[in-house]
Parts: sequence; structure tokens; C-alpha cells
Amino acid sequence: MKKRILISVTAVLILFTTVSFKSDFFEIAKQIEIFTTLFKELNMNYVDEVNPAELMDSAIEGMLADLDPYTKYWTEQEVEDARISNSGEYTGIGASVLTRNKTITILEAYKDYPADKAGLQAGDELIKIGDINIADFEEDAGDLLQGAPGTSIPITYKRQGKLQTTSLTREEIDINAVPYYTLIDGKIGYVVLSKFNKKASSETAAAIKDLKEQGATSLILDLRGNPGGLLTEAINVSNLFLPKGKLITNTKSVIEKYNQEYYTPKEPLDTEIPVAVLINGRSASASEIVSGSLQDYDRAVVVGARSFGKGLVQRPKELTYGTQLKITISRYYTPSGRCIQALDYWNRDDNGNAIRTNAEDYNEFKTSTGRKVYDGGGILPDIQIESAGMSAITEALLRDQAIFDFATDYFYKHKYNDISDFKFTNADYTAFKTYLDKQGFEYQTQTEKDLEEVYLDASKDNLQDDISSEYANLMRTIDVAKKEQLNRKEREISKLIIDELVKRYFYREGLYKYQLSHNEEIEEAKKVLQDPQRYAKILNR
Repeated sequence: MKKRILISVTAVLILFTTVSFKSDFFEIAKQIEIFTTLFKELNMNYVDEVNPAELMDSAIEGMLADLDPYTKYWTEQEVEDARISNSGEYTGIGASVLTRNKTITILEAYKDYPADKAGLQAGDELIKIGDINIADFEEDAGDLLQGAPGTSIPITYKRQGKLQTTSLTREEIDINAVPYYTLIDGKIGYVVLSKFNKKASSETAAAIKDLKEQGATSLILDLRGNPGGLLTEAINVSNLFLPKGKLITNTKSVIEKYNQEYYTPKEPLDTEIPVAVLINGRSASASEIVSGSLQDYDRAVVVGARSFGKGLVQRPKELTYGTQLKITISRYYTPSGRCIQALDYWNRDDNGNAIRTNAEDYNEFKTSTGRKVYDGGGILPDIQIESAGMSAITEALLRDQAIFDFATDYFYKHKYNDISDFKFTNADYTAFKTYLDKQGFEYQTQTEKDLEEVYLDASKDNLQDDISSEYANLMRTIDVAKKEQLNRKEREISKLIIDELVKRYFYREGLYKYQLSHNEEIEEAKKVLQDPQRYAKILNR
């Protein structure tokens, strides 16, 4: 009996100790059991037939929704898509697409790839792929475009309200990390690095070597619009300009094993050539690691607008049946100690929105030569170009695809055969504003959201009637101010419209060529590289 009591007490002590250190485990097990029984009862007893897979997917999405937007559940197909994206090679149609309104819209058809050869253009809405109507297809319709190289498939699409047909033959698609590079003014190398796939550092190095052989004595590295990619490639690209053994980034987490430091592993390509790095609000993740490290070591002058501020590290975790959980494990920091992450998803406002750090709360850091730099999310350029920024109205226009849709309409009304003839006039911008009015474009500012919340809260104090007229007046004033923003941000918005249009007429390569003589960021980068004294002064040398 005593022995039994002793064993029991020991077991209780062990259980108590375990629970004290892992108290969440019981709650997790409890909730899993509740969910399992709920799912079982729902599946067995609901009045209509239910789809277990769809219910489970919705449950997973709901569970992850309160976390950051980068922690995601990947199906087996999505796992394969991610692998292909990082490799830079895949079989498909050679176009970027957007699924909306139960259609697939062509965003960009890459020159000489299958979609382009089939005559598809940006703005075309795919209605039917093979024998399948996209509107009736319950899964990801984009999967219908994939298939073995050399296989053909009939396509029905809508262009300017008219149905048309074509046949598309799939090919092996090889996506270059460096889609364009050239020599400017006989001595400035210009390299566009569009993504950080497995080819990023090798293609960047090859481009720089070629440009130096052509006579380049300085370099512009264009990271604008680069969404990031592989961390290893970000380190390797930084390593092209920084000595072996330099800290490029470190990661911090509550889990000790994810606290890591990443150093340059090789001898550099060139540590002396003057470099200007271009970034904007769509430069993210790996782009920010490269621009941040080069800025912190005073190795390059950064030009443009504050970068996106994606400083969260994800790692895929294998699940069952070929699925994965891409989970945020830590945050990125630059060599000076700046956190790249802009939005705080773990401390949200009353509306559930992630909080952005106010400018007055930014922390000061120092570069290798003692220059002051600040956190607050993303990388702040050494030379800021106002028109390169992203105001609230510009973000709303991009979010609603308003610029894209206007460009589609414009493209079929105006013809340009030579890039030198292309002009976007004041009259064209006026036409854009008229187009927005006809389409009923609207967006809500943060000020409107805050006022609306105050007005609703006023009912609790029985003050709604007293302030209703003032509230209405304020909202009308804000509405007028919003419309005025279209005029105030004309340069900013026009640049995006022009970029979209030039791609339509002359493909992406044409856009790169056009920007060489029509883009403020590139012009400013050229100026600073052509002025050694100014370049040295900015970098505190």
C-alpha cells in the first residue's frame, strides 16, 4: 500500500512539474478535443451536406488570421509552387495573372513567352481554359494553366467586352533575377535585380563584371519593386560589395535556436566601386537586407523612398500529406541593430489593424562611420525622392487596380509604335481623373475611420444628435480634400500610370529603357555618382 501511495505521489509530482513548465499543453489538448468533437457532430448532423475539406481549410485560415499575414498553411500544390518560384524555372504560360471576379486577368505577358505568342495582352480576362469555365471552377483556376511542356490548350478570353479565342502552347519558363542591365553615359553601370531566387547573386555578379569590362566606374543597383526571396541570396549579393566575414543580418526570437547571425562567406567582387541602391515602398525582405547592410557599412548611397518594412523570418515546417506550415519564427535586424519590420501584428489597435511605429518613437542607430540612421520599419534612403513614395490615395488606386484598368482602356485608344513618341500629358491625367469618377472610385482615409468610430461612440453618451451636423461637415471637407489629393500627388500617380503604359506598348525591357531618361530616382542616382565629393559627404567619408 505504501509503495502504491509513493508511486502515486511521484506521478502527481511529475505531472505537476510538467504542467508548471508546459501549462499550455493541457489547454491545447483541450481545444483540439473540443474542435474534433465539434467537427464530427457538424459533419454528421448538419441539415445539408458539408464539404469537410473546405470546412477544415476555413478553420485553419481563421486560426492563422490573427497572426501576421506571412504565417500561412500551404497545400501540397502551394508547396510545389513555392519551390518553383525560388528556383526561377517552371512550366507555364509566361505571364503574371490576377484572379478576380471569377476570371483570370492577365497582368503582364512576358515578351516571346507562350502568352505573348498566343496574342494575350495585359487586361485580357480568361473566361474558359480548355473545356472548363473558370466561373464554375471551385479550386484555384490558375492551376489549369499549368501542364507539360509542349502541350497546347484552347483559351477563351474577353478583351474590351468582346469574346475571343486562341490556342496556347506551354513552355519551360526561365525567369531571370536580373532581367536588364546596361551602361549609362559610358561609365555608370545599371543593374535591375527583380527577385532573390537561386540565380540572384550569380546573375548580378555576371552583370557587374560585364559592365566593368565595358568601362563602368560606378554602379546603380535597382531594387525597386523587388519583393525579396532567399535569405542566402541576399547575403551573397551584399557579399559582392562587402568583405568576407561582415555581419549582414541577424535574427531574434523568443526561441533561442532561431537567434542567428549571418556573415558574408566569400571574398567580394568589388569593395571600392561607388554604388547607389534604388528602393521604394515595394522593396521588401531580402531587398531590405541588402540595402540596409550596404547603408550600415556606408558602402552605398540609398536613393528613393522608404522600403516596405517586411522584417519577419519564415520557415516552412513539414506537415502530413505533403502540406506545410510557413511560420514566422523571428525578426530581421540590420548590422547597426535596426529592426526592418514596420507593422506590429501582435499589438493591434481597436479596429484590429497592425500598429505602425510613430516617427517620434523611432530609435537612433549609427552606421560604421557614425552616421545617424533610424528604425521604424524598412530602410529610409539617404536621398529621398518625394514622387517615389506611396501616399494613401496611391495605395488605394493600386489596391483597387484602378491604374491597371485605366491603362487597359488607354492602350486601346492610343497607339505608339516607337518609345520615343510616347508622351503622357496633362490632358491624359485629366482623363484619368474623369475615368475614376465614371468608375465610382472611392477610398476611406484613416481620418475618416477614426471620425466614424468617434461618431458611433458618441451614441453611448447620447451626443450623436448634437454632433451630427458637425460630423457631416467634417466628412464633406475630408471628401473635398481627398479629391484634391489627386492633384497634389499627380507626379507620384503619373509615374505609376506611365510605367504601366510603357510596359503595355514596349514590354518590360522597354520600360527599363524608358526610365533611364525619364525617372527621377535614376537621375538622382546618376548625379550623386557623378559627384565624388557629394557621394563621400553623404557617406561621411
